[in-house]
Amino acid sequence: MAEPKNKGERIAKRLSRAGLCSRREAERWIEAGRVTIDGTKISTPATLVTDQSVITVDGKRIGEPEQPKLWRYHKPRGVLSTNSDPEDRPTVFDHLPKELPRVMLVGRLDLNSEGLLLLTNDGELARQLELPSTGWVRRYRVRAYGSLDGSRLESLADGITVDGIRYGEIQAQLEKRRGDNSWISVSLQEGKNREIRKVMEHLGLRVNRLIRISYGPFHLGDLHRDTIREVSAHVLKEETGFGTAISKQLSAKLPPMKPRTPPTGSEPPKRNRHKNAHRRR
Repeated sequence: MAEPKNKGERIAKRLSRAGLCSRREAERWIEAGRVTIDGTKISTPATLVTDQSVITVDGKRIGEPEQPKLWRYHKPRGVLSTNSDPEDRPTVFDHLPKELPRVMLVGRLDLNSEGLLLLTNDGELARQLELPSTGWVRRYRVRAYGSLDGSRLESLADGITVDGIRYGEIQAQLEKRRGDNSWISVSLQEGKNREIRKVMEHLGLRVNRLIRISYGPFHLGDLHRDTIREVSAHVLKEETGFGTAISKQLSAKLPPMKPRTPPTGSEPPKRNRHKNAHRRR
């Protein structure tokens, strides 16, 4: 006889969906004895809860999970993608509007990188969009100084090992040269720590500007620097299927880059502008 299905969901997942923390943070809260269910302190993140469960953190009852939301933010250079900094440097969260609910980052950009960051109030949505199995393509415009060998850029499509770290497929294409600087279009799926900078340095190039122009189907477009804009609920569901099932697009393979004229600023390719225009309202 088949075992009956468990009703409810794990407490760590519920706390994450409520936008309070990540699953890993929830596990630490539970281990520290900060979480109770129906008045009883729990010790395992696998504990199941239902809509009728009374959940408290540090004695305060948590509300029902809000509808998942997603925002696009144009991160400037010199701003950290972290909640706080021991050196008291400015962070993304210092720049966000006060009326915004508690949000978490989907992926990160390093201090000197700029461009598109996604933020969400839902930990499960953030987790899904960051999973390697999701396979969403991140696209960048990179300005690099040094002598450029086009054939070495093309070879990155086969992956490359730098200082013992294996980086997967990278699509890189020269856009234009200006003196000793070159603008390069880069697309990748993994997004390991400082991946583009390390790979370019391995090729003898020094990155002096790095702009993320898209993350999956979401584009930087005409979003001004240090500005945030919410993605409509319709587009969020259409592009991610979140709330039903993650769409097939999430596991799409990295498509080959097609030659295109050098863009101005950080606009998405022309063929995508009409499709994505409604996302920027």
